[in-house]
Amino acid sequence: MPPRRGSVIGLDLAGSPGRRTGFCRLGPGLATRTAPLAGDAEILDAVRSSRPSIVAIDAPLSLPAGRLSLDIPGPPHLRQCDRELQKLGIRFFPVTLGPMRMLTARGILLAQRFRAEGFTVIEAYPGGAQDLLGIPRKGAGVETLRRALVRFGFRGDVERTAITHDELDAVVCAYTGREHLAGRSLVLGDPAEGQLVLPGPRSVRGRAVPARRRSA
Repeated sequence: MPPRRGSVIGLDLAGSPGRRTGFCRLGPGLATRTAPLAGDAEILDAVRSSRPSIVAIDAPLSLPAGRLSLDIPGPPHLRQCDRELQKLGIRFFPVTLGPMRMLTARGILLAQRFRAEGFTVIEAYPGGAQDLLGIPRKGAGVETLRRALVRFGFRGDVERTAITHDELDAVVCAYTGREHLAGRSLVLGDPAEGQLVLPGPRSVRGRAVPARRRSA
């Protein structure tokens, strides 16, 4: 079944299947449909029924080159895309740090399943995207982030006050996917190792809301 025209999916993936994953389907005009999802089966069903042109996942989708397993301690801890994030002054957690290991393992497996079914998948990072767009991260408060996204131009479910921070981060993931499809993304890293996608400078120009204190 072909992708639905203009449909992009963003997922703010939880490390544990027992926790809720933020889901956003972004349509034309920055129209959002969001939901908190539970478990891999529910996530897979939501993506399949949306038939998106691209799926943007907030989770590491690859290991550092030379690292065969997350279970073996020691270096390497950073990928090329992580080092490029550092150069941009964007804060992040390495894929091998504590609970990030569970998120990384789940992200890699879920991305493999999506790709096996023919979906285009990219790794997104809403915290980094928010920094570039001048939007506060969710650490500044759910309502602060929600209002900033509305001012940015998002419509639909993002206008609901009863929305979770996971859904809001999924909105930013979906926006990253849309900008990538339009050729307006900033792609970091080595394709052979795994790349990270952020909204590029052209997508930022003229669209950013006033910057606030950034928190993780």
